[in-house]
Amino acid sequence: FGLNCIFSKTLCMCVLGRWEVEELKENAVPGDKGLVLKSVAKYHAISAMLTKAFVFDDKPLIVQYEVNFQKGIDCGGAYIKLLSSSDDLNLEYFFDKTPYTIMFGPDKCGEDYKLHFIFRHKNPKTGEYDEKHAERPDVDLKKFYLDKKTHLYTLVLKPDDTFEILIDQTVVSKGSLLENMIPPVNPSKEIDDPTDKKPDDWDERPKIPDPTAVKPDDWDEDEPAKIEDPDAVKPEGWLDDEPQYVPDPNAKKPKDWDEEMDGEWEAPQIPNPKCETAPGCGEWVRPMKNNPKYKGKWRAPMIDNPNYQGIWSPRKIPNPDYFEDLHPFKMTAVSAIGLELWSMTSDIYFDNFIICSEKEVADRWAADSWGLKKLVWLPALLFLLVLCSL
Repeated sequence: FGLNCIFSKTLCMCVLGRWEVEELKENAVPGDKGLVLKSVAKYHAISAMLTKAFVFDDKPLIVQYEVNFQKGIDCGGAYIKLLSSSDDLNLEYFFDKTPYTIMFGPDKCGEDYKLHFIFRHKNPKTGEYDEKHAERPDVDLKKFYLDKKTHLYTLVLKPDDTFEILIDQTVVSKGSLLENMIPPVNPSKEIDDPTDKKPDDWDERPKIPDPTAVKPDDWDEDEPAKIEDPDAVKPEGWLDDEPQYVPDPNAKKPKDWDEEMDGEWEAPQIPNPKCETAPGCGEWVRPMKNNPKYKGKWRAPMIDNPNYQGIWSPRKIPNPDYFEDLHPFKMTAVSAIGLELWSMTSDIYFDNFIICSEKEVADRWAADSWGLKKLVWLPALLFLLVLCSL
C-alpha cells in the first residue's frame, strides 16, 4: 500500500498474561487467525515497532483494527496505544508508564461503556504532557461489546485539527481537537484571583423573611399534627381480652435444656389463632387523624431581599499559565503500537491493525479483512432470524 502505510516487523511480549494466535471461536473465516488475550486478571502487554515513524505534519492519521469480545466483556479494555518516538523507547520494557501519543479503543467496567480517544498534549510553556480526552460518543455502545461479533474501530485525525471515530465504518463521534476535548487543549485566558476574598457584608440571599410580618394571635404552635379520631368506633367483635401472641401449645422443652444454665424454659410465641377471624385483639386504641387545627411553627413569609448583591465571584486576572496552541494535531511522532491491558474476561480477539494516511487504503484493507468476517456471520444471523419467524 505504499509509504503511507506502516506495519510491524517484530513483536515484543510481556510474559505475565498469555497471548495466542488463533481463529475465532465462532463464525471464523477458514485459515484466518488473530491475536487473542487468553488470561484472566493478569497484566498483558504486547507491542511492535513500526517500520516507519508517523510524523504529524500535513497528512491525516488513520488508525484501524478489529476487536471481538468472544465471551462478552465484564471488566477490561481492548484499546491500543501509539507509543511516542524517543531515543530510549525499548519495547522489552513496555508497561503502563511507557509514554504514548494516542490511546484509542473500547473499554468497559460494570455498566460503564467507553470508547477512548486520548492524546497526550505537550504544554509549550512547561514541556509537560497532559492527557486530553474526547467527549463521550452520543451513541449506545453496549451492543458492540456484548454481541460477540467482530467490530471495526477506526480513528481519523486530520491536519485541520478535527477527528472522527467510527465503528463498523459508521461515524459515532466527531469533533475538534480545539473544542471537544476534556480538559481543553488551551487554558482560559483569565482565571479567578486567588487573593480576592468575599467581603464579610456581602449578601447572597435572594429572599429573606419579612421583618414586618407578625405571627397571628390565633396561631397555636402547640397543636399536634395528629390527634385521636373522636368519631372512631371500636369494631364489633374486637377481642379485648385476647393477646396478639400466645405460647405455642405444641412446643416441647428440649431434652438437653438446663434450667440452671439456660433459665426457665418458655414456649415460643405464635400468632393467636383466635385473632385470625376477629377484627383485632388486645386493647383497642383510637386511630389517629390529621389535626385540622395544626399549623406548625410560625415562620415569617419570604420577600425579595432589598440588599441582595448576587452570588459573589472573585475578580478575574490574566492566567499566568495561558498559552495558545492553534494546531494540536502536531503531536509527538509515533514509532510503535502496543496493547497494554488488564481484563477480567479472556479470549479478546484482535486483528488487522493498520496505520496509514489515506482513508481509501483503510477502507480497502477493511473490505479484504473485516468484510470477509461479515460475510461469514451475516448468513448465520439471517438463518436465526428465519428460525425465529417460523
